[in-house]
Amino acid sequence: MTIRTILVDDEKLAIQGLQLRLEKFPDVEIIDTCSNGREAIRKIKTEKPDLVFLDIQMPGFDGFSVVKGVMEIEPPLFVFVTAYQEHAVRAFEANAVNYLMKPVDEDRLADTLERVRTRLAEKRSAEEAEKLKSVLAEVAPDAIDTMPEEGDGAGRYEKLINIKDRGQIFRVDVDSIEHIEAAGDYMCIRTADNSLILRETMKDLERRLDPRVFQRVHRSTIVNLNQVRQVKPHTNGECFLVLDSGAQVKVSRSYRDVVARFVH
Repeated sequence: MTIRTILVDDEKLAIQGLQLRLEKFPDVEIIDTCSNGREAIRKIKTEKPDLVFLDIQMPGFDGFSVVKGVMEIEPPLFVFVTAYQEHAVRAFEANAVNYLMKPVDEDRLADTLERVRTRLAEKRSAEEAEKLKSVLAEVAPDAIDTMPEEGDGAGRYEKLINIKDRGQIFRVDVDSIEHIEAAGDYMCIRTADNSLILRETMKDLERRLDPRVFQRVHRSTIVNLNQVRQVKPHTNGECFLVLDSGAQVKVSRSYRDVVARFVH
């Protein structure tokens, strides 16, 4: 699988440096480079790349403006590359695959490309499934009625998660996870007897977990509903979930109705 890629940065040396780092990844094909946001929007619409490495601070159209400028088409995956840490939150709100600081760290780049491969594989699998359904609808329409819905089974969700933390790799049974807290592009995975740090976004992690078990109860918190033993009302329509370990997790008012459907 070739990853068709465009690099966008107003600094020529930054583009050259990223090109050199990407040479070690044979599946990455750089199809074009752009020096400003307007040019990037044109190229993305015409070339339809799989991936765009996008500088944020550019004169005129910045990186976020580029993302907004291609929303009417099916957008590519974006990786923001910048020298300014304060843009991290907005980058992930824009659903970026990752956020790389200049100069780009090679290990972080490798990790980012692994995420890109996973996202593209999921996207292409979904597209192939839709094509298959279209063909079946024409040649064997009765077969469509017997096909399971995508979310029917839990088999497609993770049972174990590998977490590299403090120089070690931990294999965590998903059922043992009590709750998950987000901090930028890191997730704090909490079990009854351990806390581990995973470099991943909340949206990416949610895709790997069964939504019938793991529910968002706060903008930055996911809870394993099987670990909930008590609901404690709080002020302003908020409440706390008491977990099996005794830990308490706050449920914000906007998520209370979601949790109420699962916790009785």
